[in-house]
Amino acid sequence: MTQQSSQSKPESADHNGELIAARMRALLVRAPLAAGFVQGTRFEVVSEHFNHLFGHGDDTDLSGQDCRAVHVSDTAHAGMLERQAAAFGAGRPLDEEVEYVRRDGSRFWGRLQATPVHWDAPSGEALWIVEDVTAARQLRLQPTWTAKHDPLTELANRREFERRLSEHVGSRRHEPVSMLWVDVDRFKEVIQSMGPEVADHFLYGLGQMLVTKVRASDLVARMEKDCFAVLLPDCDQHYASIVAEKLRSSIAAYRLRWGLHRTRVKACVGVVQIHPSLETIEAVIGASTLACAEAKAAGGDSVRVFVSSGGYEQLAG
Repeated sequence: MTQQSSQSKPESADHNGELIAARMRALLVRAPLAAGFVQGTRFEVVSEHFNHLFGHGDDTDLSGQDCRAVHVSDTAHAGMLERQAAAFGAGRPLDEEVEYVRRDGSRFWGRLQATPVHWDAPSGEALWIVEDVTAARQLRLQPTWTAKHDPLTELANRREFERRLSEHVGSRRHEPVSMLWVDVDRFKEVIQSMGPEVADHFLYGLGQMLVTKVRASDLVARMEKDCFAVLLPDCDQHYASIVAEKLRSSIAAYRLRWGLHRTRVKACVGVVQIHPSLETIEAVIGASTLACAEAKAAGGDSVRVFVSSGGYEQLAG
């Protein structure tokens, strides 16, 4: 009985190993993700989508090839490896845009997100995920885009937000329009404990998350270092408060996982519906920031609504 039990254990372990390998192969073939595992300077195994991204197909495969094959030069390849080693050594992934070359010689810009398979062995095998960002990069380089967007978060900047807000201030149209001011609580602590680079990635991720929580017709902007604003057309104070609470709870639930770094924050949200008494964009923004300040004074992680009939002092929520 004892002998049979001892023999079954390695058989079970082998079966589990084969099952895991089969799952990984199925994932690499079916998942619409350009992912590859890299050991040193060589691709160990890559996904089908990864092959297609670089111009390979059924007759050719990047698996087993040198990573130099996808870089435009020896210098570019060596530089990327140096930056990857430095990032992994600092306990963070490598996240950057790289110019790549396809099998046919054509070039494209890809966003490389590289991370060690095991953080306790940062010089070991790494996972690469590559996304084609050529079109997005070209768009960001256009003067019209840079004039309207925040370069870090890729959201609208303050100038563009104020321009869009001005279209509603003083308007005689009858549909309600509201604005939210979102201020991250104690963000300086994130910068002090994790450094500005991690903080920048956190702000980018946070901004992209906010976009997913509002309508396509709404506008999310980065107004200051750790402050965002949301313009809500055709939205009254009641529904704006619901959106504000949704954003507040989403921020509280958001987790930054960046290499070995883990952090979370909370935020306060000020709500204001545009009324005739708020005659300028400065007045509207001032009302929303005052409501947000009241939320912070109440202890943070909360929502406050500016009540226009009571002036700047009367707040509810």
